[in-house]
Amino acid sequence: MSQFFLWFGAAVSIAEILTGALIAPLGFTKGVQAILIGHVVGAIVLLLAGVISANSRLSSIEATRISFGRIGSYSFSLLNITQLIGWTAVMIVSGSIVFNGITLKLFNINNELLWSVVIAVFIILWIALGIKRLSKLNSVVVGLLFVFCLILTYVIFSGESKVTALVGEMSFGTAVELSTVMSLSWLPLIGDYTRHVKQKRAGTFASVAGYFLGSSLMYVIGLGGSLYVGTSDICVILLASGLGVMALLIVFFSTVTTTFLDAYSAGVSFRNLSVKWDERLVAIVFTLIGLAIAILSPVSAYESFLYLIGSVFAPLYGILFVDYFLLGKRKINEQLNIHVGNILLWAVGVASYHLLLNVELPLGNSLAILIGVGIIHFIICKLRGIRR
Repeated sequence: MSQFFLWFGAAVSIAEILTGALIAPLGFTKGVQAILIGHVVGAIVLLLAGVISANSRLSSIEATRISFGRIGSYSFSLLNITQLIGWTAVMIVSGSIVFNGITLKLFNINNELLWSVVIAVFIILWIALGIKRLSKLNSVVVGLLFVFCLILTYVIFSGESKVTALVGEMSFGTAVELSTVMSLSWLPLIGDYTRHVKQKRAGTFASVAGYFLGSSLMYVIGLGGSLYVGTSDICVILLASGLGVMALLIVFFSTVTTTFLDAYSAGVSFRNLSVKWDERLVAIVFTLIGLAIAILSPVSAYESFLYLIGSVFAPLYGILFVDYFLLGKRKINEQLNIHVGNILLWAVGVASYHLLLNVELPLGNSLAILIGVGIIHFIICKLRGIRR
């Protein structure tokens, strides 16, 4: 249950509501269909990644040593740390902007810098408590968030929608991709937490179920709220609900419970480079770096760079899944420093992803690249005579 609440809390975020609001041009019925299809696909992929770490007791990035070797995993550690620090900054900024918009409307308090610092302080508190001591507190906080979100859902859907669909273009395939890619963004993180579960199958399934339910609900709230008020502006949606302080609590604690995972996993990824450092201490340092980026730089311009980095993990897991589940490579080969062939195939996968960005695929580009690279890797291994 602690894993369920941990990942439900990760899904309850402003980013998920905002992304759900972007799907509003499809209308409610088709929008919900796209959300559910995308989240089912994402959940299946997340489950596979979680199972690897639950069985091997390796963190997400450590598990990449199975396919890419020790030195190969170092490059993924650096990429993952970079994107996680960046997402920490983006989430702090996003949360403080929305929080400030609500406090300005309700209490005439306008201070984004203050809210950024307060959010960062609570993230550090979550990290300092550690995974085991945090489980009870996190379960209580996420339980309250769940109740608040149900109330928000009721308020939004008990009223009459102002529009049937927002003006704008949105294809069904793009909506599915938007729903899938959010789940896939957690691929290099989920194993950092499922490696600790006592009951491997139940704990991993609970993690994915928590994220699936939480994320789907947030997307639907964003979609329904956007249609209800006639805009995808998250501040307008929350203020239109009339929940006041409850809306503030949703914004604040959802930002903390989500961003905590980004910062903590950055610390875990760093330990793949050096085991001498305590992962919580490193995570706190990375949180402070994220706060500094949030305060000093235009983070909105940084998001496109983060998506660029995030694209490296679809082909990576295409290769790892084939090695682990189909070829039976379950342990790290300590003699393998770097697998050049797999690195080259991964690079081809990353390049293909960006070449296909303007091509609309039924289930999105990320999944297509993951499956495509996996199939090519499997064929290559079979031709070379590599078996279980």
